[in-house]
Amino acid sequence: MTDRPHPALSAADPELAELVFAEERLQAETLRMIASENYVSRAVLEASGTALQNKYSEGYAGRRYYEGQQNIDRVERLAVARAKDLFGVEHANVQPYSGSPANLAVHLAFAEPGDTVLGMSLPMGGHLTHGWGVSATGTWFRGVGYGVRRDTGLVDLDEVRELALKERPKIIFCGGTAVPRTIDFAAYAEIARESGAVLVADIAHIAGLIAGGAHPSPVPYADVISTTTHKTLRGPRGAMLMSREEHARALDRAVFPGLQGGPHNQTTAAIAVALHEAASPAFREYAHAVVANARALADELLARGFDLVSGGTDNHLILMDLTSRKVPGKVAAKALDRAGIVVNHNAVPYDPRKPFDPSGIRIGTPALTSRGLGTDRMSAVADWIDRGVRAAGSGDEDALAAIRREVAELMAAHPAPGLPG
Repeated sequence: MTDRPHPALSAADPELAELVFAEERLQAETLRMIASENYVSRAVLEASGTALQNKYSEGYAGRRYYEGQQNIDRVERLAVARAKDLFGVEHANVQPYSGSPANLAVHLAFAEPGDTVLGMSLPMGGHLTHGWGVSATGTWFRGVGYGVRRDTGLVDLDEVRELALKERPKIIFCGGTAVPRTIDFAAYAEIARESGAVLVADIAHIAGLIAGGAHPSPVPYADVISTTTHKTLRGPRGAMLMSREEHARALDRAVFPGLQGGPHNQTTAAIAVALHEAASPAFREYAHAVVANARALADELLARGFDLVSGGTDNHLILMDLTSRKVPGKVAAKALDRAGIVVNHNAVPYDPRKPFDPSGIRIGTPALTSRGLGTDRMSAVADWIDRGVRAAGSGDEDALAAIRREVAELMAAHPAPGLPG
């Protein structure tokens, strides 16, 4: 990497520039395995930092509350058209600031405060914004949670149906933040029809896999699709809501003026770039490589005696239960971080430990696949994780330092896309 890749920032604010540079070095030198992180292309980065930042554009294309929107309207329409084409949906809204307000907008569109919402429980792998108590979605609405089976780690669809028929929710969410298996959208759709609920597929984690044909699409089944744009889709930190045309007005009104003011135009532009990239044959190859790497890594971890929730993965994500290793997830995650392997500690289903000090870690393959690592490298990655967890249990900092040197050597051979260098 160059010594000073941001000359204007370095001149104006050297203290902040040094922090940015330090983060770029960290991302370049470490093995990033947080399942919700990735590397964006240089084009996405450039779009995120354009003069579009200077424009306020409250409203929607052709219906703004400010003048001078000739170019902004074209940018937003381009992003919308690309989203519709890529995912095959009738309607798309690219204005949500992130996944959490996007999901809150769904609640505002289809439920009243106090209404029941059914979603996967957070400790079972669901998301905070699917009605969990500490979220606004669980404070303003009545959240009911479903889980996974103890014996398989898979969603119990019979339980989902029983809860739906008993509770009669206005909204049913499928998808989550730690779901390593293929989501049966058709089964959820049947339950939603039977119970009279709106089905929302939260595909934030798997949007890129769906776009690349590496995971089934919810489009034939879900009324609404919610997604972030910065995980497997390799876009900026933003979000989209997609739906059938019959729900377009309700969703658009919920986003603006329901929750948000003017959209972040520079982010909209970067989303448009990412969607353009995701429509390419190269991205399709990438999406399938992400899954191949995750499955190969899961096999390697199983061979080393690790316990994986549901016994493996169908997508980009692996949830590891370290109970049998007698190393808490947080201890393991912090040790792996010192070893140059960035993961996050995570609760596992029926976890006896507290959420901030859970039994598991969550890992994923999107970012390492973006750097060009293939299935032939997954044995080495599994070995580093194995050695790192063992070192965490014994307090062997020398072993962690040795792993970090090995990781840095491999990372140097696989430059991070998008970063200055």
